[in-house]
Amino acid sequence: MKKLAVITGGTKGIGKALIEKFADQQFDIITCSRNEEDLKELSNEVSSKFGVSVHTFKVDMSKKNQVLGFVDDIAKISAHVDVLINNAGLFIPGAVHEEEDGALEQMIDTNLYSAYHLTRGLIHGMKSEKSGHIFNICSTASFVPYVNGGSYCISKFAMLGMSKVLREEMKEHNVRVTSIMPGATFTASWEGADVPEERFMKSEDVADAVFNAYTMSDRTVIEEIVMRPQLGDL
Repeated sequence: MKKLAVITGGTKGIGKALIEKFADQQFDIITCSRNEEDLKELSNEVSSKFGVSVHTFKVDMSKKNQVLGFVDDIAKISAHVDVLINNAGLFIPGAVHEEEDGALEQMIDTNLYSAYHLTRGLIHGMKSEKSGHIFNICSTASFVPYVNGGSYCISKFAMLGMSKVLREEMKEHNVRVTSIMPGATFTASWEGADVPEERFMKSEDVADAVFNAYTMSDRTVIEEIVMRPQLGDL
């Protein structure tokens, strides 16, 4: 029986690279996105290439009721999740004193509450099995604020805080928790930016780092991974 990885926001960028990496290692996949056509294309591509099961669900992760519905859908497929990767996120640039009203709520809902509710829904199975690994895709913005980062920085600071608390809570249950903090990575968030592609990290490099952390023995956990482009932050 194959292991199971749940990866949110899986149709593009880091999420898609993570799915391909874990599928290549013969994990069955559960993922979600707001775009049903992208999900169908991803499912067909990954299942035919890697020979694994790919279960996709149309979910708006900023909506609590949809996240809880996603938890129920996952439970119908398997009672135990081996790997949970909270990857879904939203970036809207702007300064705290200038950004549009509602930007904070929108990014907190997407970048923090989505991971909070999904993790709470799946973690009890990991605790009962005393097995599992949770990866939270944070950001270098989780600990280094920058101009025009606004509510995105706030949401990512909070995401890292949640991840740190969860790490402490899960020690005795043998569930590992890792915070991933990538710098500028070539994803849809940077489309249209006047910056050469080679200035960014590759999504595949982030996926490789995640999987390498997963392969540690049960006696070891990599708590945090910070990644930046070779030439530094943008």
